[in-house]
Amino acid sequence: MDNRGYYGRFGGAYIPEILVATFDELSEALARAKSDPGFWAEFESVMSTYSCRPTPVCFAKNLTDHFGGAQIYIKREDLNHTGAHKANNVMGQGLLVQRMGKRRVIAETGAGQHGVATATMAARLGLECTIYMGAVDVARQRPNVFWMERLGATVVPVETGSRTLKDAINEAFRDWVANMDTTHYVLGTACGPHPFPEMVAWFQSIIGKEARAQMLREKGRLPHRVYACVGGGSNAMGIFSGFLDDHEVDLVGVEAAGEGVDTGAHAARLASTDAQVGVAQGYKTYFLQDRDGQMRHTHSVAAGLDYVGVSPILADLHERGRVRFESATDREVVDALALTVRKEGLIPALESSHAFAGAFREASRMRSDEVVLINQSGRGDKDIFTVADAFDDPKWRQFIIEKAEAYRAD
Repeated sequence: MDNRGYYGRFGGAYIPEILVATFDELSEALARAKSDPGFWAEFESVMSTYSCRPTPVCFAKNLTDHFGGAQIYIKREDLNHTGAHKANNVMGQGLLVQRMGKRRVIAETGAGQHGVATATMAARLGLECTIYMGAVDVARQRPNVFWMERLGATVVPVETGSRTLKDAINEAFRDWVANMDTTHYVLGTACGPHPFPEMVAWFQSIIGKEARAQMLREKGRLPHRVYACVGGGSNAMGIFSGFLDDHEVDLVGVEAAGEGVDTGAHAARLASTDAQVGVAQGYKTYFLQDRDGQMRHTHSVAAGLDYVGVSPILADLHERGRVRFESATDREVVDALALTVRKEGLIPALESSHAFAGAFREASRMRSDEVVLINQSGRGDKDIFTVADAFDDPKWRQFIIEKAEAYRAD
């Protein structure tokens, strides 16, 4: 990264003049924190006592036997407090907020895990909290909305555009412009204007630091391949960061193919030919856009991957050939989730299940002495309605209808 926040030709800070002072303040606070060993020590201490770190790496023996190829290991970020890797980033940003003396935080969320994590952090640190969420995602992630509200956050459904993650981000930025003196925007992924990609990737690097050391202890060697799902890119950057300098380790990002990359109903930026380089939401990267440069609607069964852009850091790693990008369809993802539940008793989030689908596709073609590591970035409790609908179980369908009516009544 250069001093303007560019990773190769991606990144930067394309922001209105009114936000320059706020971004300068944030950049300076981040630089001070990164140069202060005590800050990272405090961060690790908070995460170990409050959020169950280090999360374990476990051997998936039944899945390994099922595929008959590579040995499959899983990094259990689902065991983090609030059920996903999101807690790493929000607690880190919360510590920065305390240093900057601000009393209000805002955030955007797609799958709701970042929203719950932000609301949790705000409750613990005594901060006012507002969460922006696309109206489509509010409907399909109602359990997370329930907990955000109980944690004291104000949840604002966004009705503009496609009513998904990109629209929630736009609304959060509008709020920040109006309230920048008192408010910090807890951006949830490694996207947006500099220094957000750097900051989010730094806090999430705790995943990769742990995973690298754990694999060396467990196997006495590094994995041959590491898989992570990719929406904006925070969990992928988190686990990949531990292995970026180990060029013998193949890093694989799995994006949302939705109904198929040839249908237009997907969210695959780097694993399709549909994305073009552009500038939106304050940074330069690959976006799914039409010939006129307008952002296209995206689709994924996983709300957290239903995003039009991708981290500028990952875009650069893609162009440099350091990270390979694949995609998985909704059907492959649901099948991978079902297999993981039955074989290992683990319930990965639909987002994480993209990484499982990508690994399952390749594991059987690998040798039995090879090792793969999958980042289970979140747990699937939040997806119960979506998954039950995908399984097309009539009993579950009736249960979903009844619960949805109860939530609306509430």
